[in-house]
Amino acid sequence: MTEFKEIASVRTAFRQQGKGADVILLHGWGQNMEMMQKIEDHLKEYFHVYNLDFPGFGESYSPAEPWSVNDYEHFLQEFIRVNDIHNPILIAHSFGCRVAIRYAADNPGGVRKMCLTGAAGIRGKRSPEWYIRTAVFKSAKAILKATHNQKALDKMKDRFGAEDYKNAQGVMKPTFVKVVNDDVSPVLHCIKCPVLLVWGDKDTAVPLWMGKEMEKEMPDAGLAVFQNDDHFAYYHQSGRFNKVLDVFLKQEMNG
Repeated sequence: MTEFKEIASVRTAFRQQGKGADVILLHGWGQNMEMMQKIEDHLKEYFHVYNLDFPGFGESYSPAEPWSVNDYEHFLQEFIRVNDIHNPILIAHSFGCRVAIRYAADNPGGVRKMCLTGAAGIRGKRSPEWYIRTAVFKSAKAILKATHNQKALDKMKDRFGAEDYKNAQGVMKPTFVKVVNDDVSPVLHCIKCPVLLVWGDKDTAVPLWMGKEMEKEMPDAGLAVFQNDDHFAYYHQSGRFNKVLDVFLKQEMNG
């Protein structure tokens, strides 16, 4: 059953099931708790599982102003406090991994284990064409701002923006801009808990080289690659993903 609580001044939707060590499921951008349901249904036999809708997604309300990854980290901290959660296991996908990484880096000893799949957060390699396109966009944006042509400015942002930006509504558009510009690379070495990284080798949203970089920079991380799958490998191959989780969490399942 879905519950609602005020977390960080936002009405937040979540479910909780099972008994045992605490697990929190953190979905990706543009998604909701339903994308994590297969993991929830599997782990509820062994753990106390929390599955939530981030603010701005699913049944949770949007924040009153644009949020950064740090704001979402603060939200997670409040969610943990309000629900009296202790030393949780974090399982996250894509955008949710940004939040999990920031939280774990700022709370050494406060996270038991993490599983990150298709983890966003490392700034991508950019081509010369990208820099030219960006320069043109910034110049045009400056002109439209100076002439107070808001309608044309909004239209241009939608044209040049990423698909997730185009699909975002209201306060979530500037929130998306803040989120995608956050780079977690400098804090990867601060992650002290064991980390399982799961990647699809055909992931074009967050390429495999980023997973390899995370594995190299985190002190205690291992990478599992799902062949011939994409950014949603954890969902497409949910049975396999859950079996990999069982191995990673064996000690906690039996404890």
